[in-house]
Amino acid sequence: MESVIRVELTSRSIKDLQSIRMFNDNLYSVSKSREIIDDIFKELEILENSTVDFTEIGSVDEEFTHLKYEYRKLVTSHYKITYRKGRKAIYVIRIFDTRQNPSKNK
Repeated sequence: MESVIRVELTSRSIKDLQSIRMFNDNLYSVSKSREIIDDIFKELEILENSTVDFTEIGSVDEEFTHLKYEYRKLVTSHYKITYRKGRKAIYVIRIFDTRQNPSKNK
């Protein structure tokens, strides 16, 4: 059995999640906000699959091509999750709410 490559959130992506939660708390409700965060984490669980390598399931994120590593994105509902595969983990770099600044979140 292969080992699971774990997903790690960067401090910036944690701040993004906090902003998403606060935005949705105000827009909808606390319970709906929790549901949205849970849905985001379900997307991240796909990347941790031990039987199939889904780390390249996302398309290359063109906004990050100028950087050293290859960054990929998963888009779900109103959210864009930007991540990169490292040797020991998958690092979630940013989680954008595409409604808040659409020009920045292609």
